[in-house]
Amino acid sequence: MRAVADGGYANLVLPTVLREARLQGRDAGFATELTYGTLRMQGLYDAVIDACVDRPGRAIDPAVRDILRLGAHQLLAMRVPDHAAVSATVALARQHVGQGAGGFVNAVLRRVSERSRPEWLEQVAGSTTDPIERLAIENSHPVWVVRALRAALIGHGASTAETSERQLATLLEAHNTPASPTLVARPGLGAEDELKEAGAVPDATAPTAWTMPGGDPGQLAAVRDGGAAVQDAGSQLLALALAAAEISTTDTSATESSTTDTSTTDAPATNTATTNTPTEQWLDLCAGPGGKAGLLAALAVQHGAHLRANEVQAHRADLVRNTLRAVRHAHPEVVHVTVEDGRDVGESDPGRYDRVLVDAPCTGLGALRRRPDARWRRTPKDLAELGPLQRDLLAGAIEATRPGGVVLYSTCSPHLAETEFVVKDVLKVFPSVSAVDVRPLLRDRAGQILPDTGPGPWAQLWPHLHGTDGMFLALLRVGA
Repeated sequence: MRAVADGGYANLVLPTVLREARLQGRDAGFATELTYGTLRMQGLYDAVIDACVDRPGRAIDPAVRDILRLGAHQLLAMRVPDHAAVSATVALARQHVGQGAGGFVNAVLRRVSERSRPEWLEQVAGSTTDPIERLAIENSHPVWVVRALRAALIGHGASTAETSERQLATLLEAHNTPASPTLVARPGLGAEDELKEAGAVPDATAPTAWTMPGGDPGQLAAVRDGGAAVQDAGSQLLALALAAAEISTTDTSATESSTTDTSTTDAPATNTATTNTPTEQWLDLCAGPGGKAGLLAALAVQHGAHLRANEVQAHRADLVRNTLRAVRHAHPEVVHVTVEDGRDVGESDPGRYDRVLVDAPCTGLGALRRRPDARWRRTPKDLAELGPLQRDLLAGAIEATRPGGVVLYSTCSPHLAETEFVVKDVLKVFPSVSAVDVRPLLRDRAGQILPDTGPGPWAQLWPHLHGTDGMFLALLRVGA
């Protein structure tokens, strides 16, 4: 908890802690629920803790507050006997803070234990007249996030003003429901049999997706070797959509002649195009840490295409190389990894690529069920800082795409300021670029078009409707 408060990410910190402590099975599951559950519900627990303090508004040491949150989660949301939850949490406070803290934690948690969770919800939210603020307290989200999600539900056509409160409550509940690990079986790498033997089952949402009901996916050889990986089904769908999109045929001379790469790369950008069968050039503009690039690389092999996976930061480019190791080993000519600012690629490599993915940096408000700390980490200020970057990256991607090629812009956020507004603004700058209806490309394992993705031409996925992260997708075709 302290590591997350100091800037760490729970999904990165916790696995390391579990490995170092050699926790497995039920113990690992308990620690995971305690950590993730406390992070999810800390807004509610803070309101309960403050109601139990004699002097309202009293400043509580951050480390002590973290410990109190852990105790509150055991008392109000886990099957831990009250005496055991209080005793263990008091011991934690004495060990890490001091005897005085132990006494304070004991007094507060005994007050917490006097009421059930429903009683505390009524206590801390019952007098709130604003329905949005009440939902924020009950479901432990910052108020600004709840308001933004309501606007996104309406803006993307998932609800109307009249039904938004009901839909919003369902979405917030989905954010607080732990998601089963979803894996991708990268096509052509033979991971499916091992996933099946490990107890994973095909996920209905995407043709390449598998759901693992329990266990550590990192222990699977297919995951260690790169044939499979932990990846949300929504992320898989956007890579599949880009690979399936129609592109217009055009003169390939510009593509074949543009072989100069000014970025840092680990392999030459070869082009084996012939006069009759030109090799498609694909680009993942913001590839780090490599999840979507891993699936794109496998799909590129099947399509006879070449993929450039680009990342602005060298250490994240190393993560991409590691993720792509299976494809790079079997097909070294297919994939190369480069280090370059994505905003500059349109200038350094103009009009070269047939298919470009822009998975833009965003607030991550669509992944709150998997990254519970993100709801407390992000602020409205982030939107103002990310907006210009998102627009510049999309513009650079368009400039790097040949006439007739396509660009897929995506974010793991439904916020209108990161999705529809960005696309519309960039389209105004490029009148020859048009939006293509991406919804028919979003097909489940049975080949059916996913329902409830919005009125088009772009699509929005939702945790409560599709069981995926809240991915936004817009497909753009570059004109002459």
